[in-house]
Amino acid sequence: MSSVKIDLGLAFDNSYAEKLAGFYTLCSGAKAPNAELVKLNTPLAHSIGLSNKNPAQLAEVFSGSQAPIGASSLAQVYAGHQFGGFSPQLGDGRALLLGEVLDIDGKRVDVQLKGSGRTPFSRGGDGKAVLGAVLREYIVSEAMYALNIPTTRALAVVTTGEQIMRTQLLPGAVLTRVATSHIRVGTFQFFASRGEQDKVKQLADYAIERHYPELKCSQQVYLDFLGAVCDKQAELVARWLLVGFVHGVMNTDNMTISGETIDYGPCAFMDDYDPLAVFSSIDRDGRYSYINQPVLAQWNLARLAETLLPLISDDEEEAVVKATQAVTKFWDVYQGHWLTGMRAKLGISNEEEGDRALCEQLLESMSGQEVDFSQLFRQLASDLETCGLESESTEDINLESTSWESDELFNDAAKFIQWKTLWMARLRRDVQARGRQLREESSQETLSLPDRVAMMNAVNPVYIPRNHQVEHAIEAAEQRADYQPFENLLRVLDNPYTPQHGAEEYAKSAPASFGPYTTFCGT
Repeated sequence: MSSVKIDLGLAFDNSYAEKLAGFYTLCSGAKAPNAELVKLNTPLAHSIGLSNKNPAQLAEVFSGSQAPIGASSLAQVYAGHQFGGFSPQLGDGRALLLGEVLDIDGKRVDVQLKGSGRTPFSRGGDGKAVLGAVLREYIVSEAMYALNIPTTRALAVVTTGEQIMRTQLLPGAVLTRVATSHIRVGTFQFFASRGEQDKVKQLADYAIERHYPELKCSQQVYLDFLGAVCDKQAELVARWLLVGFVHGVMNTDNMTISGETIDYGPCAFMDDYDPLAVFSSIDRDGRYSYINQPVLAQWNLARLAETLLPLISDDEEEAVVKATQAVTKFWDVYQGHWLTGMRAKLGISNEEEGDRALCEQLLESMSGQEVDFSQLFRQLASDLETCGLESESTEDINLESTSWESDELFNDAAKFIQWKTLWMARLRRDVQARGRQLREESSQETLSLPDRVAMMNAVNPVYIPRNHQVEHAIEAAEQRADYQPFENLLRVLDNPYTPQHGAEEYAKSAPASFGPYTTFCGT
């Protein structure tokens, strides 16, 4: 990185570098032979106060070639369980934390480069990234943001003018991403595994101050910190499953303390519902399959708990009991968020004991049927508009009198048709219960059928990053330097819950010729 520094207008305030000496190594990015800015996330740039609009200068900074004024470029160290096996030292092998800035709302965020060259933690790698992997993370992370799922965000894409060897020569690129921090479960593991408990405490205090300041006055602050992280991750993973997202590499070094989705490598959204869906080329045993994600999230949090035991109590047995209770609560919190989300997806506004079974029966009816996960929930809302639900009559609804296009999404809709009878009965009870409540409260507020359908459509996306569309955008950029498919896809994904004129192709499943989909980590 050149000694010449460029003014981006960012208000850097680098607390990680200042307060956590020994948790990182200062280093610089590699000089890019021909850096070119191909994408700047203008709304995000504005939100963090980036005022420099010079494309050439932005390319120099966001490639890692030159440092911005106020930066303190460093590579963070961490450890991690990778597919169940512990690696005592990992760290930012191809990433540089430029520093932290205070955004226009006064919130602290990290600005990090990914793919800017070797660091002391590269472990023999080149520290570079290829354009396809960078565009994938940009597309998927911004889609997650638009879906209201906590995530790191993409600020910029710069091509470097290099050809990077992977399975073949591919264009080199660097992603700039923004996060509330890059502190991971693996960061705690690094110091705990080395017996440096003073540093574990230092890191925990820093993380609490930065992410959970409301806990500082707690009488059991480190136990409550563990519980807060568990709650954040439980909600996050529930949101993943509700939109059919498969992270693909849920190692402990890819789980943030802040509760944001991070490191979009071998990730993908399901087209057809498959509880065992795996898209990662290296996840041969399905460890991080769609349905396993909450199980592995809890497993990861147990690893975090192990690092905090000496802080929770001087009595090891007592610490284990308390930490185990905190991690065990993850499952109930996850199930609560998932069930609340499923009720909304199905237009249910109240609670009944049998709701979980109803939701699980729907998923069971979908399994093995090659039914598109996203399309089905949108179609259920469309079908609901024609069923005459406004009436509070207790008479059975004649499903045969209604044209249910959702049936056509199944190879064999027999189980689904049985489920629909249960769903309609459940909605009828919801309508009746709401009517009684309103009468008791003498309220004029109602939940009309259009309101109920709108509630469903507000949480069931029309558009997700369809894998064939993502690959089309990547192929056009890599092979022809054509970024229009990338821009078109981003524009549609920016408003995922509202049908857009002329965007019908983006709501469709992949064609049969697309075949089994496999993603790679991009390193």
